[in-house]
Amino acid sequence: MMMVRKSKGLGERHHRILAFLQQYQRENKYPPSIREIGEKTGITSTSVVNYYLDQLEKKGLIERDRKISRGVRLAGMNGSPDTLRIPILGPIAAGLPLPELDPTISYMTDSEANAVDIARSLLPSKEKGDGLYALEVRGESMIDAMINDGDIVVLKPASDARNGEMVAVWLPRDNEATLKYFFKEKDRYRLQPANPTMKPIFVKKSEPIEIKGKVVMVIRRMEKLLAS
Repeated sequence: MMMVRKSKGLGERHHRILAFLQQYQRENKYPPSIREIGEKTGITSTSVVNYYLDQLEKKGLIERDRKISRGVRLAGMNGSPDTLRIPILGPIAAGLPLPELDPTISYMTDSEANAVDIARSLLPSKEKGDGLYALEVRGESMIDAMINDGDIVVLKPASDARNGEMVAVWLPRDNEATLKYFFKEKDRYRLQPANPTMKPIFVKKSEPIEIKGKVVMVIRRMEKLLAS
């Protein structure tokens, strides 16, 4: 079994965190959360955990993605066959619709900020990961589905959906895209928000509508979790 080497300038807590990261990633194939790191290393404050993680990152011993809740890993563990890198194509509205997104085009220029690493074990059992892409949520119409502004949704390409599935939809009549629950009704489609203060979007079956993808998982933003 590989052991974490002792490094100069590091204290006991640093080494405990490194050892826990190695054990957790080896056993689970994905990184722990900040709260889990604190609980297992005897640190009660998430701010203190972040303090030690910042020091480890500066020494090049770990890598961090602060935009997601499980964004801490030992340096050099990228590219694992158990990890899938998914491109973030741009924003999607969960509230007011946004302009159309083309899954073949990246809307960001920073390659590191333009993707998210996900353990394959976190995906639904039937999902192999082929063609997955991610969008950043804008708005609050899906908050009852535990999807908040700034969260990231991972989707698989799809052109059709069953009732009740959460989809990214392109509305040609409005030249906009949105994230909603999808329902087929007698003579129309209903795009249902998960927020009782917001009304559904209705589209007549005689009008064009394009399903761009189905949501397979949601990645919570780190700052949202720390604030909760």
